[in-house]
Amino acid sequence: MASTGLQLMGLVLAVLGWVCGALVCAAPLWRVSAFVGGELVIAQVLWEGLWMNCLSQTTGQIQCKTYDSMLALPMSAQVARGLTVLSLLLCLLALILGVAGAKCTHCMGDGNQASKARLGRIAGVSFVVAGLAYLTPICWTAYAIIRDFYDPNIAAPLKRELGPALYLGWGASVLLLVGGIMLHVGSSAPGGKAVPIISRPAKDTSQTAAAAGELKQQERAYV
Repeated sequence: MASTGLQLMGLVLAVLGWVCGALVCAAPLWRVSAFVGGELVIAQVLWEGLWMNCLSQTTGQIQCKTYDSMLALPMSAQVARGLTVLSLLLCLLALILGVAGAKCTHCMGDGNQASKARLGRIAGVSFVVAGLAYLTPICWTAYAIIRDFYDPNIAAPLKRELGPALYLGWGASVLLLVGGIMLHVGSSAPGGKAVPIISRPAKDTSQTAAAAGELKQQERAYV
């Protein structure tokens, strides 16, 4: 059915966004060295992420180091860590609910379609919330990078450019949002509401039958 295909497509897109989000969270490519003027050595490129920073050289050597202390990081980095991890955990919960509420699975039995539809809608909303939670640190980090890049009071060696992980993060957020919406729409209640059938009481039926019998008798008598 169309709703089942929409539900599966939304679930696939949401899972793909979750995987891309996990890669972005672990990648040290959120901030990249900006070559402004002649102050930076082009032979070295600095990468900065949520958990570590790496120094890449033209010789092919890459040296990575995790941050010594989480409390020493700026508040924006700490909030970005918390939101991305929270978003990924919420995606995991939504994935479990989405699989249990999918119409093509038999996790809750075939006779409990209303509860499965409810679980599917909850999973769709959870994916949308996770997408918004993931989009917040991505946009915040991009805004901070662009603001510092055009700030004349910041030295050129301290300026950064948008890393490729941010672009992939935007794509992951869109996949989570679109997948969650499709999953929610595709998890509609099966069959809709039943239309009530109004039947006449038994007394009225018997009276109608009696009247019909009298009418037949009158017609026979007339003949």
